[in-house]
Amino acid sequence: MKLYLIKIFYPFIYLLTFYINGQSYEPAIYKNNGQVLPYRYLLPKDYSVDAEYPILIFLHGAGERGDDNELQLFHGSNLFLDKKFRDKYPAIVVFPQCPSNYYWATILDRPEPMKFEYSKNPIDNPILDLVEGMINDLIKKYSVNERRIYIGGLSMGAMGTFEMVYRNPRMFAAAFAVCGGANPEISKKIRQPAWRIDHGDKDNVVPIIHSKLMYEAMKKEKIDVIFKIHKGVNHNSWDNLFSDPDFIPWLFTQSK
Repeated sequence: MKLYLIKIFYPFIYLLTFYINGQSYEPAIYKNNGQVLPYRYLLPKDYSVDAEYPILIFLHGAGERGDDNELQLFHGSNLFLDKKFRDKYPAIVVFPQCPSNYYWATILDRPEPMKFEYSKNPIDNPILDLVEGMINDLIKKYSVNERRIYIGGLSMGAMGTFEMVYRNPRMFAAAFAVCGGANPEISKKIRQPAWRIDHGDKDNVVPIIHSKLMYEAMKKEKIDVIFKIHKGVNHNSWDNLFSDPDFIPWLFTQSK
């Protein structure tokens, strides 16, 4: 009965997410060589071609994969529809959607459900090729401040965030990774942005050790990184991030 009710009311959840305070995430599709990447984007209130705006790319988790161009908004999108955010931090916010048969991250192996083996050189990922193409296309279409390009994500999206910065070490001013991980050996190539890592110490989907190992490796490289451990929190540590009053000011004051 509970699942049946969830299915009935899911579209109404989407509707509330898409349209708050008179603003909505618009649907779009990036295409390249026969490949497509659906995404939703939110322009600043009173967008003007005479101004330059920061752009944030948000990578969702594995549970929001698909091709409906809706489900990727389930976590985090309301944060950027908030009137206080819109008034104080005018920005372009983009939520691409990963297809069901792909991952944002290059996971080589999962010998056990809670163990992940990451690539030391994660450059061969066709879905991240599309994300890069989408970003470049948005830069051409809109007034983007290229000194203030941000990226972040949760779970699989956090893993993809590490890899996107590895692939584009000079593109981003700041990055955040929530309950994710990567191969610590990539740390030498992700020095440029300011980083924030969040993880719950009771996470039973992606164990916190994956974030701890990345943080330790990044500190050795003298990377500007904040690591927030959320006590007693399971996999949904993004809720702690989104409710942290320091998060948005930290993110949107970063610049290259």
